[in-house]
Amino acid sequence: MTEKKQSRTVVEKGVDQFLRTLRERNASAHTIKAYAGDLEVFSAYVGSRDWPAIDHIAVRGFLSHLYEKGLSKTSVARALAAVRSLYRWLAQEGVVDQNPAALVSTPKLPKKLPRVPTIEEINTLLDGDMPEAAAFPARDRLMFELLYGSGIRNSELIGINLDDIRLSAEAILIRGKGKKERYVPFGDSVKSALAAYLPERQKILGETKKAANALLLNQRGGRLTTRSVGRIIKKIAVAKGLSPDVHPHTLRHAFGTHLLEEGADLRAIQEMLGHERLSTTQRYTQLSMKHVLAVYDQTHPRAK
Repeated sequence: MTEKKQSRTVVEKGVDQFLRTLRERNASAHTIKAYAGDLEVFSAYVGSRDWPAIDHIAVRGFLSHLYEKGLSKTSVARALAAVRSLYRWLAQEGVVDQNPAALVSTPKLPKKLPRVPTIEEINTLLDGDMPEAAAFPARDRLMFELLYGSGIRNSELIGINLDDIRLSAEAILIRGKGKKERYVPFGDSVKSALAAYLPERQKILGETKKAANALLLNQRGGRLTTRSVGRIIKKIAVAKGLSPDVHPHTLRHAFGTHLLEEGADLRAIQEMLGHERLSTTQRYTQLSMKHVLAVYDQTHPRAK
């Protein structure tokens, strides 16, 4: 006879319910995947212990266990964030009275500001023809123009539908995190890229005999994925002479930083980027300040 499958532990059942709740709340697929991986390791570590038996010392032990496995500080910090979120939900459900993970300090991470391309580098990237590396030049140019011209996220870019574009208002309806909607403006460069791409899009739909509402299509007439966008952006950026670490979020950072450098109001940038907290947008002041200090050091007579 085969052994009966061991029943799931209290913690495993709690994690299952927590992840189910996240899905019901339409949390990001990336968040759910990351939490699922980290909490599976946490469940295995605490084993058959029930909630009252897991204190802050046990959580610290879990972090030590992750370090011993060779995980980086960033990965350990992410795992701790997942455990904290799990406990916050457990408290809301009345399962626990306190959050032991809240008593454990987050590993100190080195403050790394992303390297943002200069305005000149972006102009080099967008001016002139798309390189030979571009499999679908009209669409790929539009992707670059939208990411840099409106500062949207990769996930927001692929979610744009044709009827989200308000040509007369020069704005696009964007569905951001947590199903929050906002309008972002676009300029002449996006308008020109749209005019060049839409007839090409129609040709693909005609050839595939598909009806699609997605703005950005692959060659088979389906909606692009975030992974495809990342691969295309990197390939074209490298072909245009930019660093291989360029990805869609680099263009979002460039959008915010360049607006700030040109005198835009921080709250207006916050609105356009769809940041919930101004503190998130204030990271761009750090990026901009870094640029200002570099210019000062290079140009001021008394700084040399």
